[in-house]
Amino acid sequence: MIPRYSRKEMVDIWEPATKFKIWYEIEAHACDAQAELGVIPKANAEAVWKAKDVAFDVARIDEIEAVTKHDVIAFLTHLAEHIGADEARFVHQGMTSSDVLDTTLNVQLVRASDILLADLDRVLAALKKRAYEHKDTVRIGRSHGIHAEPTTMGLTFARFYAEMDRNRRRLQAAREEIATGAISGAVGTFANIDPYVEEHVCKMMGLRPEPISTQVIPRDRHAMFFATLGVIGSSMENIAIEIRHMQRTEVLEAEEFFSPGQKGSSAMPHKRNPVLSENLTGLARLVRMSVVPALENVALWHERDISHSSVERGIGPDTTVTLDFALNRLAGLIEKLVIYPENMLKNLNKFKGLVMSQRVLLALTQAGVSREDAYRLVQRNAMKVWEKGADFKTELLADPEVTAALSPAEIEEKFDLGYHTKHVDTIFRRVFGE
Repeated sequence: MIPRYSRKEMVDIWEPATKFKIWYEIEAHACDAQAELGVIPKANAEAVWKAKDVAFDVARIDEIEAVTKHDVIAFLTHLAEHIGADEARFVHQGMTSSDVLDTTLNVQLVRASDILLADLDRVLAALKKRAYEHKDTVRIGRSHGIHAEPTTMGLTFARFYAEMDRNRRRLQAAREEIATGAISGAVGTFANIDPYVEEHVCKMMGLRPEPISTQVIPRDRHAMFFATLGVIGSSMENIAIEIRHMQRTEVLEAEEFFSPGQKGSSAMPHKRNPVLSENLTGLARLVRMSVVPALENVALWHERDISHSSVERGIGPDTTVTLDFALNRLAGLIEKLVIYPENMLKNLNKFKGLVMSQRVLLALTQAGVSREDAYRLVQRNAMKVWEKGADFKTELLADPEVTAALSPAEIEEKFDLGYHTKHVDTIFRRVFGE
């Protein structure tokens, strides 16, 4: 997590001051519940809230931790400095450190999810707008990087919209998956704390009680969460790769907005490079980097170990901050992407009708020619286009075996571009609704 690829709103979630504030709220709500149950005096629970507006001193907590070698104990010691040792003696009653740490992590991940969901909404809005703008802008579809058959730029954007829409639903599900808390005490048996405390704290923190938590919240939930972020990163790269290809000089069907005063190269003043798309490709790798460690965190010893802890201290902030930045960069890139319809048409016609070969093949089989012979006839003429730069339609019209099955008018009709776009509206209705 570096400032270059960070946005303040997401960074703030992971700041130590924010973390300690969440710790404090968990402890204070737990005291309220304990007081309701009659386990601790109501006055002591009320005293904890005296620190409600306190800005906890991160440096002081670090100073205490340097001696205690325990972050939660350091925080509790600092809290007692604010509210008084006697008033603080019932804080953390029956709880274990993981109750605070795990519940806090999930609060942070839920908050991060809400930002990421808003980011995805911006990406979706940009993709939808560009899809409708270029619904009928014809371009060549490619398979293996080679010209295949005509499609439209709108369908390209619609395809990415559908993928990101699936990702939004996945993230919403991952948010629900991660939105649990645990205040169940050592090894999760509630031996020293009533389950009502967990219910109350979770309600106040916007979480659900974890059904069974050992001494930690099960890490399969976190694995699911980070795997979802990894999938979103891959979809982001999928779009970036398409833009990078379209911006190649030999293609130039679209390019990133090049702002006034922008420079493309320190050596070559003519350069306009797809730097944002390339950056997104790199950021996607960083996002996916968290997936395997999150999966490996699932297997812990018995009721608890801390092999997951150091991992999560890194991937929690790093992955959410990086993805937040990247999704906003992606949205801006799509919003300002410069499209060149004339170049799309030029590229489509580069091989003089060759991309209509399947229509001719199917017409020949419909006319009674065997598929094997039809394929041979069409490929024979197609190769003249590849190898000699011939015009495909002209070659077909001059081939007596082809004209024996198809009239010139029938051959001519097979080169109508509209044939390939006749179901665009149907696809759009499937993607965007009526």
